[in-house]
Amino acid sequence: MFLQKLRDITTLIFDVDGVLTTGDILASNTGEFLRTFNIKDGYALQLAVKKGYHVCIISGGSGEAMQKRFEGLGIKNIYLGVSDKVTVFEQILAQYQLQPAEVLYMGDDIPDYKIMKLVGLPTCPADAVEEIKALSTYISPFSGGKTAVRDVIEKVLKIQGNWFDPNPSAADSAI
Repeated sequence: MFLQKLRDITTLIFDVDGVLTTGDILASNTGEFLRTFNIKDGYALQLAVKKGYHVCIISGGSGEAMQKRFEGLGIKNIYLGVSDKVTVFEQILAQYQLQPAEVLYMGDDIPDYKIMKLVGLPTCPADAVEEIKALSTYISPFSGGKTAVRDVIEKVLKIQGNWFDPNPSAADSAI
């Protein structure tokens, strides 16, 4: 069942804080909130974009640095400062004429609950809250910000024969 669902995925949607980051935020003296991202997650994200998958970010968090990070990976569908993730999800379905079964979503906390009930393949990092783990089809053995995103992207791309890039650039996962 899980393997079949991986074969159907055309769209990968990720939350940010607690999924692409550890969930820790460093508050600077200038009032900026700083996050760290995993370079291996970045490699997998840009490869999925290059291979033609719809890669989307939907986050309640926001910031210029986040925007630049995702743009640098080639991601076009970046929705930051979102309070209603379901509305954005429905817009993505309409924009690309998708069925929910084609969508993998990775979330980690209660704000992801409603959208995860709608997607074809709800997933989460190992350190997600219990309510999110309970409705996830797949729980990565990796924590948020510690390659959980790479884990699910790698699984999708491998089962569909799209994982390996014979001509990678050392700059592929950089900003």
